[in-house]
Formats: sequence, C-alpha cells, structure tokens
Amino acid sequence: MRRYNFIKKLCTFAAIYKTLYKTKMATNRTFTMIKPDGVENGHTGAILDKINSAGFRIVAMKKTQMTKNDAETFYAVHNERPFFGELVAFMTRGPIVAAILEKENAVEDFRTLIGATNPADAAEGTIRKLYATSMGENAVHGSDSNENAEIEGNFHFSGREKF
Repeated sequence: MRRYNFIKKLCTFAAIYKTLYKTKMATNRTFTMIKPDGVENGHTGAILDKINSAGFRIVAMKKTQMTKNDAETFYAVHNERPFFGELVAFMTRGPIVAAILEKENAVEDFRTLIGATNPADAAEGTIRKLYATSMGENAVHGSDSNENAEIEGNFHFSGREKF
C-alpha cells in the first residue's frame, strides 16, 4: 500500500511539473514553415541547419502539403488583399516543412534570423537573403507574435505531435 501511494504521488508530481514546464516554455515558441520554393529548390537541410545553429530546438516538425482550404484558412487574414489568390496557389503547389521552434525570445529572434520579407532588403546571412528569390517566394514563414505562433503551431500540429 505504501508503494502504491508513493507511485500515485510521484505520478501527480510528474503531471504538475509537465503542465508547469509546458506553460512556461509556451511563450518561448514560434512557428515556421519552409515554403514550397524553399523545398523545391533543395534548401530544406540548409535552412534547418541555420535554425539549429541559431540555438532553436525543434519541438515539432513535418513535411506536408497544404490543400487549397488549408492555405485559405491559414492566410485568411489576407483574404481581401489582391495577392490572396496567388498566395494560395503558391502555398499549395508543393510540399512545405512545418515546425515549432523553442528558444528564449523565440519570435523576435527567429524574425531576425529569417530577415526582411523582401530578400533585397534582408540583412546579409539571413535565411531570406540566402535562399529567397523574390518577395512572393521568400523561402520561409515566421510567426510575427507569440499569439500567432501558438495559433499557427496549433493549425499544423496536434498536442501529441509537440515534444
């Protein structure tokens, strides 16, 4: 009976610790997507290497292809913009690599790592400066806020896919 109570308490402690750890770390996560052009041009490995070298830990990752409905839902914030149709067509033309990354100050640090949306304006050594070909085909997506990082990560990954 004593052993049972000890194990029960230990399991309860582990569950509480896991919950607190996930809650604390959740604000230090961001979402990224290597876009179809980055995958098509063979830059997946190099981009992931830059991410790892910058100190990010990959919490979840998968290669997948967005459907038209997926892309329209994911980019719904842009549905009134003139480029929306082109954006949806681009994002559905080939596979992407979606990932959730973890690091202190994840969103801001990752935005710095990827560089400006227009590769001509991106700083030297950034992912977009190295691998993007245009403003429309800029190799990688990065969340612009902690709130959007959580929304975008949850769009692509279930809870059991995040480690």
